[in-house]
Amino acid sequence: MSGRDAMQPPAAWRAFLFAARFLTRLPLPDPGPLAAHEQGWAALFYPVVGLLSGALLAIAALPLSAVPALAGAAVLLILWTWLSGALHLDGLADCADAWVGGLGSRERTLQIMKDPHSGAMAVAAVTLVLLAKLAGLAALLQAAITPVQLALLLLWLPALARAQLPALALTTVSARAEGLGAALRTHLPRRLGWLVLAGTWLLAALSLGAWTGMLLLAAAVVLWRWRRSMLTRLGGFTGDTAGALVELTETAMLLGIVMLLPQPAGV
Repeated sequence: MSGRDAMQPPAAWRAFLFAARFLTRLPLPDPGPLAAHEQGWAALFYPVVGLLSGALLAIAALPLSAVPALAGAAVLLILWTWLSGALHLDGLADCADAWVGGLGSRERTLQIMKDPHSGAMAVAAVTLVLLAKLAGLAALLQAAITPVQLALLLLWLPALARAQLPALALTTVSARAEGLGAALRTHLPRRLGWLVLAGTWLLAALSLGAWTGMLLLAAAVVLWRWRRSMLTRLGGFTGDTAGALVELTETAMLLGIVMLLPQPAGV
């Protein structure tokens, strides 16, 4: 293994803590500032952080199966959003404003994405995604599946969505010469990145069985379509477009899987 692909355990813990503190609001120890190359290593742990978030969702869902589905779905959605600190929703909002207001201009699109204010398109996009997730969670809670199956789906949905981030960095150039996108593209260990990506989906397949096909199809279609849009508009990806990818993937996988699940009689 080359020096680039080698990582000592202390560096691995630093990378994990950085990834977890970046992607969640969990009160974890601060690893201190990370260099650009360490941020690339941290991306290897994004699916693990997704599993951590998914585990908390799965635990919360178990008692909620006894309450009305819509109320339980609202609680889960609030927890899901809180866990990420709405980080990915922020990226979705920025992209929605920029894609519409940019009028096809790369420079104007990037400029709007840096604007901290939210316009009508941002509000509409975030609202629609949250409504879609709420409906999907409600359908999931009332589906005719076992508590274990419910827990497994909630465990893996955040993890597989966050696996899209290294997949994006491995296949797409950065739109900017600096920033998170550039750090991921430049410093993510490519060999380990592909291994982590393949391992994540293999473990998901072992846990979820035939459902994995639908989830993989949804993730692949979203990645392909959103990547194409990024390349056309920006020539690459940014931190905001990566965050939007996570939200779009979670929504597509959730809605896709609930359409396959059996529903109780009369629903």
